[in-house]
Amino acid sequence: MSDLTKEEGGESREALQQTIETYFSTLYKIAFLQLKNAEDAEDVVQEVFFRYMKSDVVFENREHEKAWFIKVTLNCCRKIWNSAWFRHRGILPEDLKLDRAALGEETEENYLKDERSRELLQAVWKLPDKYREVIHLFYYEELSVKEIAEIVGKKESTITSRLTRGRNILKKKLQEEYDFEEF
Repeated sequence: MSDLTKEEGGESREALQQTIETYFSTLYKIAFLQLKNAEDAEDVVQEVFFRYMKSDVVFENREHEKAWFIKVTLNCCRKIWNSAWFRHRGILPEDLKLDRAALGEETEENYLKDERSRELLQAVWKLPDKYREVIHLFYYEELSVKEIAEIVGKKESTITSRLTRGRNILKKKLQEEYDFEEF
């Protein structure tokens, strides 16, 4: 059995465990950075692997497999964003504390090296969803514009525009903060 496909009766336990180990950290980070909540991120990742186990999808290659997992993760995040419970629970990005254990990072230096990185991450969290999503996929997951377009189902020009607008929003917000601090 290829490790890229599932047998008709399901994937072997070892192959399934390998798939989970391969993608868990990436999917968790995507979900956590999108939802800003460890429990919601865990729920999303569990849902993604559940959907994977139930699906009969056959992957063309590793890139297709990774794109499928990321797309399903983002779709599950959108489902949570659109829920009435999520919209009314009142979490504000400035109130968030980065949970290093939840991100799977052992030390502070591994993920955020200094206060400026923390401020950048908080600024990314405050972006509208459509910009936060492409910024994360481009910079944190190191996907190309073409790959992001395929994952989110948009044209490459749309992704490029969102990246540009997201960068401009970040630049303006961060510049305002640093200009203010200089006085």
